[in-house]
Amino acid sequence: MPRFFCPQPLAIGAVITLPEAVAHHIQVLRLAPGTVITVFNGEGGEYTATVCSSEKKRVCAELKAFAPRDVELAYAVTLAQGLPEASKMDWIIEKAIELGASSIQPLAAQRCVVRLSPERAEKRMAHWQGIVVSASEQSGRNRLAHLAELNDYRQWITQQDMHRRIILTPRADQSLAHWARHQAPQAVTLVIGPEGGLSAEEEDMALAHGALALALGPRILRTETAGLAAIAALNAVWDGV
Repeated sequence: MPRFFCPQPLAIGAVITLPEAVAHHIQVLRLAPGTVITVFNGEGGEYTATVCSSEKKRVCAELKAFAPRDVELAYAVTLAQGLPEASKMDWIIEKAIELGASSIQPLAAQRCVVRLSPERAEKRMAHWQGIVVSASEQSGRNRLAHLAELNDYRQWITQQDMHRRIILTPRADQSLAHWARHQAPQAVTLVIGPEGGLSAEEEDMALAHGALALALGPRILRTETAGLAAIAALNAVWDGV
């Protein structure tokens, strides 16, 4: 059943006008009146709805039933990702949302090739927010992950965070999987460097501010692989606890 994000109040029996982007998507899919769809507003749960009219840019739907469905992880995972080249960030965000990340923190680190001006950063943030929405629609999530503003690594790493921060580095002696097997599920922030990784100075700065250094195994993973592999590893170990 097609799923759509509708950031507006929802209630059983209501007839709502769908957002323009959703209406366009429905028309592209040629979903005629009477088609059953699923809508959610990010506050938890989802509604079964029926398309009741479709005219140019305006599509209306009647909300028929509510299901308190929730597929969120029992522990919050933030992915703090050093900005990679080109469209790699799109891929990282999409897959991190599918794997259950509750927050994405883009970081401008020392070895980042990409440097965004405030204007470009604003445009990229809007684009990435769209990816968060579409990945949530596709993966069945009814709550949207938080997309934090792009931040400078040095400034961000010194801030207090109630989540345990973990930097993934080949320099670490202990693996993420081994650590997780001996820990109760908990909120964590996974810190991933850009191409070339975090510099030694950045890693030392993280450790000085309480971060834990862990490894992902004997192989060196690309930046677009590392964070996703780390989330998947936590899912594998903690989801069965």
